[in-house]
This record gives sequence, C-alpha cells and structure tokens, in this order.
Amino acid sequence: MSWEKELEELRYRQNLAKKMGGEEKLARHIKAGKLPVRDRINAILDDGSFREVGSITGKAEYDEQGNLIGLQPANLITGRGKINGKTVVIAGDDFTVRGGANDAGIREKLIHVEMMANQLQLPLVRLVDGTGGGGSVKTIETEGRTYIPAVRGWDVVVDNLSTIPVVGLALGSTAGLGAARVAASHYSVMVKETSQMFVAGPPVVARVGESLSKNELGGSDIHTRNGAVDDEVNSEEEAFEHTRKFLSYLPPSVYQLPERAKSDDDPTRRDEWLIEAIPRNKRQVYKMRKIVKSVVDKGSFFEMGKKWGRSVITGFARLDGLPVAVMASDPYHYAGAWTSDAADKVLRFVDLAETFHLPVVHLVDIPGFLVGKQAEEQATIRHGVRAMTAIFQATIPWCTVILRKTYGVAGAAHMNSARFNLRYAWPSGDWGSLPIAGGLEAAYKGEIEAADDPEAKLHEIEERLSQYSSPFRTAEKFMVEEIIDPRDTRKLLIEFAELAEPLRKTGRPSFGVRP
Repeated sequence: MSWEKELEELRYRQNLAKKMGGEEKLARHIKAGKLPVRDRINAILDDGSFREVGSITGKAEYDEQGNLIGLQPANLITGRGKINGKTVVIAGDDFTVRGGANDAGIREKLIHVEMMANQLQLPLVRLVDGTGGGGSVKTIETEGRTYIPAVRGWDVVVDNLSTIPVVGLALGSTAGLGAARVAASHYSVMVKETSQMFVAGPPVVARVGESLSKNELGGSDIHTRNGAVDDEVNSEEEAFEHTRKFLSYLPPSVYQLPERAKSDDDPTRRDEWLIEAIPRNKRQVYKMRKIVKSVVDKGSFFEMGKKWGRSVITGFARLDGLPVAVMASDPYHYAGAWTSDAADKVLRFVDLAETFHLPVVHLVDIPGFLVGKQAEEQATIRHGVRAMTAIFQATIPWCTVILRKTYGVAGAAHMNSARFNLRYAWPSGDWGSLPIAGGLEAAYKGEIEAADDPEAKLHEIEERLSQYSSPFRTAEKFMVEEIIDPRDTRKLLIEFAELAEPLRKTGRPSFGVRP
C-alpha cells in the first residue's frame, strides 16, 4: 500500500528539472559571466532557506505507453526563502531554457508568484534574465496561432507596488515583459557589462535602421542615468548585497512598520567640522554626502539612484537605529536646482517613503528650478509640479533642515507648508522668491539706468538689500521656526525620529506608487 513508487517518480522529475537547460547551455551561461539561476537564488537567500514552489513544472515528453522520457523545465523558478532571517518570495528566470521566453514555461507560474507575495504580504525579489515571461516568435509555430497582446496578472504587479517591497534585478539581457518587471519595482539594479534592458533587442532594432550592440542599446550606463533603473553594480554578488540592504530598512508589507535596529553610534555625537561645512561664498560648492553621513548613524546611509536626477540625493538611513528616508540637495550638480529628472526622482522617492511609512529628512539647498532653454524644452515646470504634488499628498512625518538656498517654487517644495512639520535652518540659510542678484536689474531697472555709474549703483543696491537677507530677520517674524548650530543637527534629527515613531500608521497609502 506504499506510495514510494510515486515518490521515486517525483524525485526523478525534480532531478530532471534541476538540469535546467542542459550542460552545454549552462556552460555557455557561466562563460558569459553569469550565475545559473539556482546558484543566484542560493546566493541571495540565507543558507538552506529556499522552499521551491512548482519544482516539476515544465513541458513533459512521453512515449507511446505514457512513460515519461523527458522534461523541459519551466524557465521560471519560484518559491520562498529568507533574507537576513526574514521571509521573502523570490522568482528567478532561467535563461538556459529557451532564453527565458514564455513559450518554454507556464504563464500561471509567473502570476502565482506575484499573488503569493501579495496575499502572504511578503517582499518580492525578481531575478530577471531574458524576456521574463514575454514571448518569442517561435510561439507562432509551436502554438499554431498568434494572439492579441495581454499581460495577465499585471493588476497584481501594480497592486504589489502599493502593498509589499518589490526588488527587480536585471541579471542579463532583459527585454519586453522582462524589462517591464525590472522597471515595475521599488528598487532596481543592473550589473555592469553583463546586464542590458530594452523594449526590443538589437535584432529588432536593426530592422528600423539602427545597428547597435546590446550595451550600446540598453546597457547599465544608459538606464542608470535616465532613471529607468536605480543602481549599477559590478557583480551579481554586489546586486544581492544591495538587495539585502534595501530590504533591511523596510517592513514586509504596508501592514507593518519598519523595525528599529540596534545602533552603536552615540546619539549625542557632535561633529565639530559641521560649523564650517557651508562656505561663506554662496557660489562655492561643498560635499553634501559628507554632511548626510555625519548626521545619520555611521555606516547607515544607503543611497539609491546616484547617477540620475543628480541635483537631488535620495536614500535610506538610520537615526539611533530608526529607519528614515533621506533627501538632500547636491550643489555639485546645477547648484542643487531641480531638473525635470530630479523632480521625477523626488516624486518616486516620496511615494516610496509614503508607502512604507518612513519619516522623511530633507536637507535643503535648492536655488529653484533649473532655468534656460533646455529646462523649458524638458517641461521642467510640469515635472516639478508633479513632485510638489507628491510632497503635498504625503502624510508621513517630515523634518526639513535648510542648509543654504531655498528659492522659488522648487524651494517652496522643501516640505508641505499646509501641515505641521519640523523645520530648522542653519545660520547659512539664504531664501526668498528669487536670489537678490538675479532680480536686481529688473526690479531697479530705472534707478540703475539713470545712475552715472550703473555698475556702481547696482552694487550699492545689492549691498543695501543684503542686510535684509539675514536668516535672523526671518526668524524674528517666526517665518523660520528655529535657527540651529549645525553641530546639533544629529541630536535634533534623532529627536524627530523618536517623535515620529508613534505617529506612523500601518495600511495602504491613499494613492498608489507611480513606477
């Protein structure tokens, strides 16, 4: 009465599936500098924690007597495992089986893994390599028909963005739906040289007259600079480490809060050099990242999207162990002015913080929107208004520290002024509707033109007005709440994080993430 015979067949089928695309294709895959998908899964997950779902899914071949004689495994391996001791759902494409094309597997497996993460309220990690569930023209012959394009299960993909953390790792050439699965994530990574991403690959593009290599068409240097992908790394192992760190700041789902970690950094630490971090010369740049790393817990700053929208710095950090979302200006790029890309970066990051209940710390040096013909051609004001709208829609606790410039409409978007937020300013604060030097010639045109020495008159007016630009004049009218010693910034930010801790509520945001 034993079922041992059937269990032997199960083990036999599982062993067939573990051969993936076969020795020759696996060797070719490894020679290209890529890990086989099962090795990838074992490398990113805690040792021995992977529990596969759909282990014998594939296309079976039988003889005339109905005996199994071969199995082409599905090219998507799915299941659950642990990262840093916490359960995640994982889906990995197997490029050695039909290059990851959908005709080698079962579409329901792709839908199932998205639903698994959604319904179990667990983070989802996608290891994308190939079309990632997309099709191949061979499907026409194998199926004997064509079909009207449809992406079944995309509603779950969209819902996941408002429910659970989603990571998309492009680990090879990804196209079509595979590329879409990378882009439809909260955090995405490409591996330099071995990863590419495109709507359609070089053979298709060649038919419209462009002959390009994979990296010329969709390499990481392109997509990490245009905002399609967040980060570029040098190896798959580095991509896995970035994933582990990203997830460490977030809850498993919106129905929980991010956890506090143990911190060995003194919450009362004061870095003396901060008193001279901002140059007195307003045209001189300084290193904002050094300031960020000084005021947060040592070693805790995790930057995302470093190579695009570069006038804005975004990332996660901890304040006495409490996770926060950090935005900061970078004066090395357009003096910190918001470009259209920077505005898009702000919108996406604020949506991420809102979704997963992370308080925001904003270190501000914004001279306004970028000006000029290129800025107008890129519809900067449209992108900027969308970013401002995201900030005004956000309900998470918010703390702004104005380090230097805060000008114009972009400067006004440093926080939602319609609700209570904590706001501090350094003595180097400099603000207004527009910089004095930029508006003098228009505002005092008649007086300047009538002067015997217009240049001297311009300088005289500038000197006269500069006395009114002192941040202390603003503080007198309570138009900035508090001017602080820069060395006290860390202490005050930790207090903010402590105040914010009991205010955060679990649950879905009032609006979904905009990928």
